[in-house]
Amino acid sequence: MMASKIVVLGNVNCELQDVFTKLAKLHVRQSFSFAIVAGDLFGDCSTDQQLKEMTALLSGSIIVPLPTYFTLGSKRLPARVIEQIEANDEVCPNLYFLGKRGTLKTSEGIRIVALGGNLEEASKSTDKYHPEYTESDARTLIGAHHADILLTHQWPKGIRSGSKIDLPEDATPPQETQCIADIVSALKPRYHFSSTDGGFFYEREPFFHLPTEDNPDAKPLTRFISLAPYSKTSKQKWMYAFTLDPKAPPPLSVPPGATASPFSVIATKRKPLPDQNASFNRFAPTDDHHHQRPRKRTRAPPPGPEQCFFCLSNPNIATHLITSIGNEAYLTTAKGPLPTSKTFAPSLNFPGHMLIIPFNHTPTLSSITDTPSRQTTYSEMNKYRTALHSMLQSRTKGSLGAVTWEVNRTSGIHIHWQFLPVPADLVKRGLVEAAFKVEAENLKYPKFELPISSSNMQPDPSAEPGDFFRIWIWGPPADAEGNDGDGNGDVGWGTEKTLFLPLSDDFRFDLQFGRRVMAKLMGLEKRINWRDDVQSIEEEEADAAAFKEAFKEFDFTLEE
Repeated sequence: MMASKIVVLGNVNCELQDVFTKLAKLHVRQSFSFAIVAGDLFGDCSTDQQLKEMTALLSGSIIVPLPTYFTLGSKRLPARVIEQIEANDEVCPNLYFLGKRGTLKTSEGIRIVALGGNLEEASKSTDKYHPEYTESDARTLIGAHHADILLTHQWPKGIRSGSKIDLPEDATPPQETQCIADIVSALKPRYHFSSTDGGFFYEREPFFHLPTEDNPDAKPLTRFISLAPYSKTSKQKWMYAFTLDPKAPPPLSVPPGATASPFSVIATKRKPLPDQNASFNRFAPTDDHHHQRPRKRTRAPPPGPEQCFFCLSNPNIATHLITSIGNEAYLTTAKGPLPTSKTFAPSLNFPGHMLIIPFNHTPTLSSITDTPSRQTTYSEMNKYRTALHSMLQSRTKGSLGAVTWEVNRTSGIHIHWQFLPVPADLVKRGLVEAAFKVEAENLKYPKFELPISSSNMQPDPSAEPGDFFRIWIWGPPADAEGNDGDGNGDVGWGTEKTLFLPLSDDFRFDLQFGRRVMAKLMGLEKRINWRDDVQSIEEEEADAAAFKEAFKEFDFTLEE
């Protein structure tokens, strides 16, 4: 099917002659497939002029120029309109009622889902023409699974969260409901239309949903538009035209200006997942029971994206830990962080233990076969790391450096980097580097060496071959002006050194090695095992919120 041109109107409030005349003229030029009224088509319909126009519509004197669909706004449909719908399944030729709660697939293959009216917690009305709905009505629509266009009278709760677009001056914020937010999260509509009674137009930035289980690389987008009522005098936008191809796949990249979804994911109930090694329990830092003797057993296949706790397509993902979503990777707070919110106080009021996770479900970056995709992913992960450095430098005035480490193994599940603030003095005195080397020697690991990507043979660090443990040790600038001291390499803002430990079958590597070294160095030995310090969801949410507030100035995903 080809793309369809669609036009959506705000509240008409029985201004039927004017609106359908204007629509007819526009339709001659644009050849729309159909029209939608998002709000009250008839309104109160109480004045003599309004009653006259309704009569003209029902008698055929006012022509509806193309198929037009409508639902309920805040007003009940007039009795004569209801009679027509009951008798003929239409108000008049080309004018169709979607119902207070309904779904429709048009001849163009476009799926419309509608929920009209206002939420009433204990609505006593079962009248399908009465402008009230219940939470049960809303939950029923979640079963529609998907929508190309969603129509609601009320706004979803939290729709303006994360948006830089303000309401017009003197505008009264419309009522927002959680159950509509839940519908948006579940159906991921391409377009969501509403119509306010307050007389203003509002269009939010498009927002990005977590990828779906069957298409983990796609980034579904929703555009939310609330139209002003038709008015002969107001210049507020009451009509919105666009083109929609229902067969077009969701975009693989997020367009400029888009934001993360302001809503929580609606998780479906599933059977408990098998133990995937404790490292994959809701963004927990890695830990593989190093003290246990390995037993020979049949190796289960690695979990797919729908079961991997680092994949956005997992319906059980801990979304409250996610703090930023880019184009190729995202940032999240660690579960059971090594520091606490008091460790670096007062300069930091959150732990700062972060994970940088690529969207690609891959055990190593080098296993991403598409070279541009691999390099772009590596670049954005480093961009997050640099932004975190900038945040630390700004917040702590040079008192904190940082360590980032990764365990890169072809037998792994989903590559990620762990980021941890560290007192800058430990970096400058060389104690961080020494701690890793001494611990490796104590465990009889091989010596650290230079990565192949540091040579001319393989200058691309995103394609570093083999299994390895890699550490970046960053120290802040030597003075307040940001000038670097005599470090191990100028990185613009401070100095950085990379340590590289090849991994092989000759020795058993402790996946908790990075956390263990840093715990000993920072006097946090009691927190080596993340399971001993799992926080409540409320504490996790508080830490994530505190981090986002500190990071927003440096979060490149929020830039225009």
